[in-house]
Amino acid sequence: MDELINFYKNKKIFITGHTGFKGRWLTAVLLKFKAKLIGYSLNDDKRKSYESFLNFKKVKNIYGDISDYKKLSHEIKIAKPQLIFHLAAQPLVSESYLNPLNTFKTNFIGSVNIFEITRRLKIKSVVVITSDKCYLNKEVLRGYKENDELGGKDPYSSSKASVEIAFEAYLRSFFFKEKKNIGIATARAGNVIGGGDWSKNRIIPDCVKTIINQKKMIIRSPNSTRPWQHVLEPISGYLILARKLYKSPKKFMGSWNFGPRHKETKKVIEVAKFIINKIYSKKKIKIIFKKGKFKEANLLKLNSHKANKYLKWSTRWSMLQGLDKTAEWYDFYLRKKNTKQVTENQIRDYFND
Repeated sequence: MDELINFYKNKKIFITGHTGFKGRWLTAVLLKFKAKLIGYSLNDDKRKSYESFLNFKKVKNIYGDISDYKKLSHEIKIAKPQLIFHLAAQPLVSESYLNPLNTFKTNFIGSVNIFEITRRLKIKSVVVITSDKCYLNKEVLRGYKENDELGGKDPYSSSKASVEIAFEAYLRSFFFKEKKNIGIATARAGNVIGGGDWSKNRIIPDCVKTIINQKKMIIRSPNSTRPWQHVLEPISGYLILARKLYKSPKKFMGSWNFGPRHKETKKVIEVAKFIINKIYSKKKIKIIFKKGKFKEANLLKLNSHKANKYLKWSTRWSMLQGLDKTAEWYDFYLRKKNTKQVTENQIRDYFND
């Protein structure tokens, strides 16, 4: 990992969605690598959790809407980044049912804005984060490959599939024909876990909030399985991919899966019990099942052979280790210990393993 760390030192990097869950971890990693960071996100309630997560003053923070092409283009043009990581998104399936228009505006238009800005400003390396839910999920046992059929049975999933379809159009129409060195790729990851996630309707944040409030734990789909992985796993993949694009753009352009080891899946109920049993609580938490209002997939897996073979990327922590690190982070939080320190420790442990 030393080559990766040295590559990012002093690189100027523009991150969209840097105050979100995955964005905070990516920002923390790149600060550890001594990169020069510009973050672009909405000025909303995520800022408080962002400030408690890492050193806010070390990042140039710009607030704006990812769907605002004029502002976004202006800020990237001024920043002159060498690399872009696009993570800004409406990330929740449940929210997409309640506000489909905003979901498509944020996820689809925001991503197309990045494609267009990359084309016009000739950015050297760009990684656009989509989702494993971009695939037309037939709930089969095998993992989906990058060339499998795209689709979506809910607004969130279809918004991510739409991004991938637009990306393919930009690749064939512009990026593959571009003579200058422009490298761009999309990255698809599974269900990420880790400390500092406070999103609604996500199993681990729900567990922690239940412990804080000392209430009953409500689970919507206890027997659903997910490709759980610690957030640092796909982040390491994004970093490797961006470096490869920077050095050999034409060779590595395309879409890439970053999922956990094939046999490492757990049911929602198993994850909930693990976290609740690991984290400090004054009393035993009771778990009850209640069917959700919206359709959720029962089974979804990724095949990451392409990234394993051509990027030499692979998961470093087992699913159990990832769950353990997640529980450790929230236990620090609940005991009012230094969460910035545990974040830094886990980043060091991951990249030094």
